[in-house]
Amino acid sequence: MLVFEIIIGLLLAGAALTALSRRIGTPYPALVALAGAALALVPGTPTLVLEPDLALTLFVAPVLLDAAYDASQRDLRASWRTVAGLAVGAVALTVVVVAVVARALVPGMPWAVAVALGAIVAPPDAAAATAVLGQLRPPHRLMVILEGESLFNDASALLVYRLAVGAALAGALSPVEVLPPLLASTAGSVALGYGLSRVIPPLIARIEDVPIAVVVQFCGTFAVWIVAERLHLSGILTVVVFAMASAQRAAGQMAARVRIPSYAVWGFAVFVLNVLAFILVGFQLKAILGRIDAPTLLRYAGVAGAVCLAAVVARIAWVSGTAAVSRLRCRPTEDGSKARPDTIGLSPRGAAVVGWCGMRGIVTLAAALALPTGARGAPPFPHRDLVVFTAFAVVLGTLVLQGMTLRPLMRALRLEGDRSVDREVRLARVETLRAGLSATDGAAGDPLSDVLRRRYELLLRGAEAELRGGAAPQAPPAGGDVDPRAGAAVARRAVEAERGRLLALRSDGTIGDAAFQRVEEELDLEELSLRRLARDGAREAS
Repeated sequence: MLVFEIIIGLLLAGAALTALSRRIGTPYPALVALAGAALALVPGTPTLVLEPDLALTLFVAPVLLDAAYDASQRDLRASWRTVAGLAVGAVALTVVVVAVVARALVPGMPWAVAVALGAIVAPPDAAAATAVLGQLRPPHRLMVILEGESLFNDASALLVYRLAVGAALAGALSPVEVLPPLLASTAGSVALGYGLSRVIPPLIARIEDVPIAVVVQFCGTFAVWIVAERLHLSGILTVVVFAMASAQRAAGQMAARVRIPSYAVWGFAVFVLNVLAFILVGFQLKAILGRIDAPTLLRYAGVAGAVCLAAVVARIAWVSGTAAVSRLRCRPTEDGSKARPDTIGLSPRGAAVVGWCGMRGIVTLAAALALPTGARGAPPFPHRDLVVFTAFAVVLGTLVLQGMTLRPLMRALRLEGDRSVDREVRLARVETLRAGLSATDGAAGDPLSDVLRRRYELLLRGAEAELRGGAAPQAPPAGGDVDPRAGAAVARRAVEAERGRLLALRSDGTIGDAAFQRVEEELDLEELSLRRLARDGAREAS
């Protein structure tokens, strides 16, 4: 009961810290990390150990699916070189540098353990960076790069992590033994994720009851991860592929009355999981502190500080170096030809921001918690206490050092947003309203349908004026002048036409997922309003 009371209290504290972080412009994981560290120092708090096999599944699967579902595939394709370089090159460099540093400071640490530590601290978490950058409205491409990197660097880092943990427990593995299973796991994970995306979303779309639909969504997410793990594939990569493929199909299948509350529930779940991860690490740290003496604690702190510095420097070196090389390759040629958009690297100021956005988060914590504890007769992971302590120190250090200085850095660099998403949103509104207006043509002559048509005409004129840069006139409420018994059917047909046009705009690459999701939310609210009008009309008629 005491553990439950502590968790409830810390969840409330996490909510308060989140509200404070938004007010002061700091990523909320930074404050929650400080609270988790403080928990380890509070006397009387219990020790709690999470089942290692459960840690990655519980914390990573839903958080990763939520991020991958919102990713813009069009924008990722436009910046695939930079994203791939960060997800593979930066992770590899960080793993190597951290492993060398850890091995130099702890000579008795096996190389497999040092590599596992490097893989644990290698993947940055974009949530902390986007929490700050979202308020500052930086160039959209920077957000795409950071969010895209966070999807794929988890997969690459955790593949190395699994191999290193296996080697640490069973002995060294040669590259000849590692490479074929790694390639097979990657290909199988992509195929499995895509295959499940063709099965699970259509099943969920058939469920009209909101609570049941949300429960099935969460169970489906964990099922995707568990199936991949049982087949010895990458749960991370499978979930990413599943989420990105499902996002393209679910938009036209899921009802608005299910989508809106499910998004709210997913946002709440991601927040709770982040807070719980820091709480559990705080419990783990308390147990570690109880097992070591003061000299050992100082040694742990020295190793953790060196590893944190190595991880930060390695990322900055990779981003700065690759950005400089890319700019040299993309200089105008003698014939004046320009580089292709997908080869253009980061500007110096953009590279400075991306390099500094190396805050570690929930994936690092979950990977550290997932290390074998030696329970139930299984062999314990060597140097587990040191690795867990170091992992949390890297998370805490990067969140505090980089997270709390990101806003001043952005202001000093004066990186301004390009408003590209806003332009796409305005264009999508014009196109969808035109489609909705066209859908009312067949009902011309009906007074109630004429009212609906005039409403669409007013909305369209306002959207066109906004697209040209003028002020949009105030639009009437959705369906406000339409009789619920006679006009709802025409209005539903118009909304369906708007939704179809919106899907087409995303499919042909006219707009990205960021603009798509904003306009989709507007259509969902309009659809819910029309459903309410139809329901009220049916009650009046009866």
